[in-house]
Amino acid sequence: MENSSARTNTTPDGKTRRSTLGYWILLCINYGSMFLGSISASLMTRFYFIHGGSSRWVATWVQSSGFPILLIPIYIYPHFLSTQPPRPFSRFTWNLFFISIGVGLLTGVSNFLVSWGISYLAVSTASLVQSCQLAFNLILSAILVKQKLTFTNLNCVVLLTICSVLIALDSDHDRPNGVSRAQFYFGFVSILGAALLFALYLPIMEMVYRRISGYGMVMEMQLFIQIVATVFSTVGMLAGHGFHDMKKESMVVFDLGGARYWLALGFTLVAWQLSFMGTAGIVYLTTSLTGGICMTALLPMNVISGVVAYGDALGGVKAVSTVLCLWGFLSYVYGQYRKNRMEEMKRKREMEMVESENVVADGV
Repeated sequence: MENSSARTNTTPDGKTRRSTLGYWILLCINYGSMFLGSISASLMTRFYFIHGGSSRWVATWVQSSGFPILLIPIYIYPHFLSTQPPRPFSRFTWNLFFISIGVGLLTGVSNFLVSWGISYLAVSTASLVQSCQLAFNLILSAILVKQKLTFTNLNCVVLLTICSVLIALDSDHDRPNGVSRAQFYFGFVSILGAALLFALYLPIMEMVYRRISGYGMVMEMQLFIQIVATVFSTVGMLAGHGFHDMKKESMVVFDLGGARYWLALGFTLVAWQLSFMGTAGIVYLTTSLTGGICMTALLPMNVISGVVAYGDALGGVKAVSTVLCLWGFLSYVYGQYRKNRMEEMKRKREMEMVESENVVADGV
């Protein structure tokens, strides 16, 4: 996959080589966090709506209100460093604070769009539409972080676009019970908008992370982003009577009872933080494009999980869309693999030329 030149030779503590075991362990932990969090969050959010939950603001609020969980990696991670780490938040600047406010507001809007989308779409459908975020990510990465566009990039964009168009055209066969065509399209557009905002979030954070000197600071910034997103959703909760709806749903509306209602919200809250934490870590440790690719790689798993957990229909169009999604993703990965191999061979040839020149020079 694409390597970041800014971090190629450093691990999260900014001191050791990328090839160190600690780097790969941390990368695997973050990918596992994103994998578990992304799939669980989509399933639990849909679970909330299926069993009687109806407040989009409640579904938005739980996406960010679990921010205290981020204090765990912030305070635990430094103990695994071989050097004396700085105190948490001691290097956090006003500049990063104001950037966190802007990104937090963007995250809050994106969370709200996700809640609207999932309330009207099947999990598998929403996941396939979200695959467009990689296409958006490629374009925005080319503009913001000068990511080079290649044939494999563009091929991936075309395939994922076709994937979403097919789902839109097949809306009559894929709408959940009780959802009108207008609601389906509104959910479709909402998920599409969330994918665009997420694709914008990734390269912006890559630009910011280039100025950050450690993984701990990444989690600190993520904490402030989630706090701002929580303030945004809390204002919406107050304006839209969300807290009243939450109480009413737990006592009367939710068909599985109050205890399971609060348990569902608790699991959803944790799942979203795992997803956000993993995504931020992957963007820092690699690149925004790699983060987008990893998210896209999870989408077929979301499709399968929706079919297994909720019996989402896997008709011909959705099956073809899933194959196109995988095809686009795998073609991109293969292109990146070939590119990395060619660059590695070029470096070896250059080293061999330098060594041969040195031998000739020593002989003279």
